Amino acid sequence: MESKLQIYNSLNRKKEIFEPLNPPHVGMYVCGPTVYGDAHLGHARPAITFDVVFRYLRHLGYKVRYVRNITDVGHLEDDADEGEDKITKKARVEQLEPMEVVKYYTDRYHQNMDQLNILHPSIEPMASGHIIEQIELVKTIMNQGYAYEKDGSVYFDVEKYNKDYHYGKLSGRKLEDLYQYTRELSGQKEKRNSFDFALWKKADPRHIMHWTSPWSEGFPGWHLECSVMSSKYLGERFDIHGGGMDLLFPHHECEIAQSNAATGHDPAKYWMHNNLITVNGQKMGKSLKNFITLNEFFSGEHESLDRAYSPMTIRFFILQAHYRSTLDFSNDALAAAEKGMNKLVDTYRVIDEIKPSDSSSVDVKRFEALCRNAMDDDFNTPVVLAHLFDLSRVINQVYAGKEKLSANDLKFAKDLYSTYLFDLLGIRKEENKTGDTALLNGLMETILKIRQEAKKNKDYTTADYIRDELNKLNIIVKDTPDGAKWEIGR
Repeated sequence: MESKLQIYNSLNRKKEIFEPLNPPHVGMYVCGPTVYGDAHLGHARPAITFDVVFRYLRHLGYKVRYVRNITDVGHLEDDADEGEDKITKKARVEQLEPMEVVKYYTDRYHQNMDQLNILHPSIEPMASGHIIEQIELVKTIMNQGYAYEKDGSVYFDVEKYNKDYHYGKLSGRKLEDLYQYTRELSGQKEKRNSFDFALWKKADPRHIMHWTSPWSEGFPGWHLECSVMSSKYLGERFDIHGGGMDLLFPHHECEIAQSNAATGHDPAKYWMHNNLITVNGQKMGKSLKNFITLNEFFSGEHESLDRAYSPMTIRFFILQAHYRSTLDFSNDALAAAEKGMNKLVDTYRVIDEIKPSDSSSVDVKRFEALCRNAMDDDFNTPVVLAHLFDLSRVINQVYAGKEKLSANDLKFAKDLYSTYLFDLLGIRKEENKTGDTALLNGLMETILKIRQEAKKNKDYTTADYIRDELNKLNIIVKDTPDGAKWEIGR
């Protein structure tokens, strides 16, 4: 199929027309979480970003195999080659088996993803389930001459690899700069060069998770798992590899090196990276201890939060910025996102209350092309939302009797919201807790009946008081020939 979709490829730092390797099939691999704690806002951004990519590719008619891994072994503290495994450390502190930690936090991660309306990936492999394949990949890289063993650990020989390929092609780094950058690091005695990275580590006595290999009783390096699982489920070459900007170096750079060393070519055609979420300009993450978990956002139980925010507010907040832009957290930004989302959802509801005209005074069909072009431009969700807000203004003018739309155009507008806001951007129609919408509608119906009775009795003081008090709550009451109507303030 002919594609107009353009994707920004981190590999060559430019937008390219999306051309799958084997159309209409598309293979997409995204680095998932290391499950040793609750998911935070930084975890939500890649999940939402690539959920939108997944949704839109399927909307275009592609058959997408979406693989998102779970890291449950080999990821050491501070993304280093020395130290303690993150899950092992959590298990030791809490006196649990590592797989108990993995199961508990994987379940909670899945619950959060469901709350954010993230579609399930096609396949969700775990690193610990692919140890044999990781050992085989180490053997292959060693046989090709790009790795060496030292005291039971195996390291990737970056300097030798760089003579045949380019280590740093994704991140733009040069080997001579890495010499200077890594020279002072400690704990590098086993390596030929400080920037060499571990393919297999010999386990020390404290390490709980370990497996038998030709080199030692140990465990695989963190970078190895993604090379193994992506190639197993998508083949040696696939279409899209995604993840957060913080994974670009060293994780994704090392993946490219491993794949080239083993197969002679890059693993993925397109590399996509979402940017970071910041708090006062600093990256949000566990290592900086400035993160807020998703459960804390949903409950409001964190000192940095003014109140609770729903999962759809979080999703809308993230979609308001392009995935390659930084996004700074604040309560004001979340409140604005909530207000904007409610406006669009309310517009969808209002369409059903509009009486159609015989003809239309405005062209609403142009908005479909605008939204499609925005999605084709590297999944530009904030521009899609801007067009939906423009359409909302048109709908409100029709609702107020200032413009006219035919029945066909009203249906077209409603279908457009359904496709782009709900299906592609993934905003749920029912917001907040189950039953809240029905409860609110029932309460408002009762209040407006009381107000109408007051007006009938010419008690305009009470009628105006009810209207003004509702207005303070951002609920706007409008008197129409068909009776009083209400809406959330825009």
